[in-house]
Amino acid sequence: MLGQQIERLVATAAVTLLGVVGAGAQITGSPHDFAGLDARRRICVFCHTPHNADLTVTDAPLWNHAVTTRTYSLYDSPTMDATTNQPTGASRLCLSCHDGSVAVDSYGGRAGTIFLAGPDAVGADGLANDHPVSFQYTDALAIQDGQLHLPSSAPSTLGGSINQDLLFNGSLECASCHDVHNSGPARAVNDSLLVITQQGSRLCLTCHNL
Repeated sequence: MLGQQIERLVATAAVTLLGVVGAGAQITGSPHDFAGLDARRRICVFCHTPHNADLTVTDAPLWNHAVTTRTYSLYDSPTMDATTNQPTGASRLCLSCHDGSVAVDSYGGRAGTIFLAGPDAVGADGLANDHPVSFQYTDALAIQDGQLHLPSSAPSTLGGSINQDLLFNGSLECASCHDVHNSGPARAVNDSLLVITQQGSRLCLTCHNL
């Protein structure tokens, strides 16, 4: 009886999750649609799995992809007040394809053969020439810098504040600008999975007060 109840709960949760994903995201046809690389034309399996997931990865549910072990050179500038760190959380998961060291099709324990290169491998030469990620973007940092909007109150243009809509536990990550699941805002922008348009530098000026 208990087993049947658990099965029903899992089935209900799965249907609910599929409904939410279907309503809010459109990976099919997006840059993250890798169905053509899978014999069963699955899409989600490159990152997620319902069985035998890598539970050491706590930054995404039911993780199924090999994770990069690289250490990166980081962006630095005399005008930057933030303290930079090695990429963590969702950003390290993004780099697990986008640093070119882990194959896109390295999922489910298999060793893949398809590696990103060129402009898609943004971390292949380190991150010294890329926007910093995995740092705390706080009101204190904005005040110290003098050219950043206050994340607690400045609007993101997505309905809430920068902190509410773009940060992850107060941290700026790759997913602050890019939506890997191509949900509504990213679909509307239709530019490299960005959630805010680059027209008129709106993406930059959401955080930078220049």
